[in-house]
Amino acid sequence: MKTESNDFIIGRHPAVMALKSDQEINKVFIQSGLKSDAISQIIKLAKEKRLVISNVPKTKLDQMSDHQNHQGVALAVAAYQYATIDDLFENAAKHDEDPFFLILDELEDPHNLGSIIRTADAAGVHGIIIPRRRAVGLTSVVAKTSTGAIEHVPVARVTNLVQTAQELKDRGVWLFGTDMKGTDYRRWNAKGAVALVIGNEGKGISSLLKKNCDEMLTIPMIGHVQSLNASVAASLLIYQGFNSRHPL
Repeated sequence: MKTESNDFIIGRHPAVMALKSDQEINKVFIQSGLKSDAISQIIKLAKEKRLVISNVPKTKLDQMSDHQNHQGVALAVAAYQYATIDDLFENAAKHDEDPFFLILDELEDPHNLGSIIRTADAAGVHGIIIPRRRAVGLTSVVAKTSTGAIEHVPVARVTNLVQTAQELKDRGVWLFGTDMKGTDYRRWNAKGAVALVIGNEGKGISSLLKKNCDEMLTIPMIGHVQSLNASVAASLLIYQGFNSRHPL
């Protein structure tokens, strides 16, 4: 596993999920005067791990969370862990399933990444691959938006997506991209080892990465706006993959 710089986990549910996981946590910050079942559970879990708990004013938490909705809780974490490509394959093998991966090409919005991780966890995706540069990483906003799913879906951060795509293909994975022109996504059969490529919010998939895709998928639209939010499009495609892999 590789680690990155320090960060904060904010929000009650993400905090509970982190405290129940193996994530390394340095300190727990609770807003002074707050009392609820969720806060009591967080304090209990923190004490079980023998973590330092600090009661701080709301203004302190506002500053830590960059004025996001922290719900009176922040965890100082040593680092978010990034998986390796081998870790992703091992996760699929652990579930005795063919790999089902996501490749996110320079996604920039942390809310989109968090939402995609949440959907990926729900649909049994075995891992997500993101680029090291020009893309959002695993931040506190991503963690909060994922509502704890960040603790269950391994994310690999790689230097070169094109080289990684070629490596996946060498290891028997079929790559499916998304484009305005392609096969109707409702016809996609995601059985076998597959990776779904989701492009940047504005530019889509880079031309070099697109050349490595075995097939392009499209979401038909009949309305006036001919595009969908990246996380919404990803959710539709992920669940088509789920449906074809787990038929009724």
